[in-house]
Order: sequence, then C-alpha cells, then structure tokens
Amino acid sequence: WIAYNKPAGLAVQGGTATKRHLDGLLLAAFGDARPRLVHRIDKDTSGILVIGKSEFALNFLGQQFFEHSIERTYYAICWGVPKELKGTIRSKIGRSPKDRKIQAIFPEDSEHGRIAITHYEVMETFGFASFVKFKLETGRTHQIRAHFQYIGHPLFSDSTYGGDKIRYMSSMASFKSFIDNAFKICPRQALHAYSLGFIHPTTKEY
Repeated sequence: WIAYNKPAGLAVQGGTATKRHLDGLLLAAFGDARPRLVHRIDKDTSGILVIGKSEFALNFLGQQFFEHSIERTYYAICWGVPKELKGTIRSKIGRSPKDRKIQAIFPEDSEHGRIAITHYEVMETFGFASFVKFKLETGRTHQIRAHFQYIGHPLFSDSTYGGDKIRYMSSMASFKSFIDNAFKICPRQALHAYSLGFIHPTTKEY
C-alpha cells in the first residue's frame, strides 16, 4: 500500500470537467496494473490518502473503511467559535434537492441521506475563527464541511458552503484587508486530512 500526501487542487478521480486527477496519473505511470484508490478526499482538501498496490491490500483496507474502523483525523479552520468547544454532530447527509453539487443535512429519521457522525474539538480560538480537530466515524461526501455549515460555522474560504465571505467582523481597522489576504493565501477550504489509523494488511499491526 501507499500513503500519499495529496496537494490541494488535485482531484482524486476524473469527471466531465476534470482532466488531471490522481487515478489518471497512476494509470499513466503503471498502466492497468496501477495501484488502486481505497477512498477519496475532496479535490481542494489536502492530506493523506491510502492506495492499495495489490487486490488483497485494496480489499483488506477497503473493508476497514466499510466497517468504519479506520481512525481519521482532520484539521480545519472554521469561522467563529462554536458554542460547545467539544462535541459530536450526528445526522443524515445526502445530496441537496436544490443543488446537486452540495450536501444537505437531514434528520436521523429521514428517508433521505445516510447517517454521518463527526466528533470535533476546538484546539484554539481567534475570535473571528477557530482551529478545530475532527475525528470521523463515517466518511460521507463533504461531511465536515456540511456539518459545520449546519451549526453556523462554515470552514474558512469554503466557497461551496459559504465560507468565502466575511462571517464575523472585528474592530481591527485592517480586518477586511487581512481576510482578503488570507483568502489569497488559502484559496480553498481550510481543511487537511492529517492522519489515518488502520490495521496493516499483512503484519496485522495497527
């Protein structure tokens, strides 16, 4: 297996408007015997991915993702300071009926979506923003981004979920200029897939 530190801006798989993507790069390098993607993260999210170099490794690791036994840690910057500095968000997540490009939150007893569980802890606060650690029990599309928009704290610079606009004001005279510069430095959601914990396919060690 391979642990790959994916840069922001590189799609994991191709679509109608995506010419350059990780799966295509693997195909170009290895042909049909290429290592296979075990899971995905969003194009503009940076961080760690696991890739299976054999069918056995692919299935062994994929089963752990299916059983939600993988330990996944993400770091992010969100707008504002959540009322609860540590907690769990539990809901169903599915495609929005109004906009197919985004994920919507539904009640747990809804017929729409699939269950999603996000544990979070605020590590540091800056008044207008917070640095947050996440641990995921499930890995739904846009899970962290949709959950934190739902509680009123979208991720910084996340254009899909409203984080690319100033959400909280400051008395600092140069605050708007400061935020505009921050958007230029980080022109995508401030989200990083920091670590993965799993059972090794052959040694069976964690």
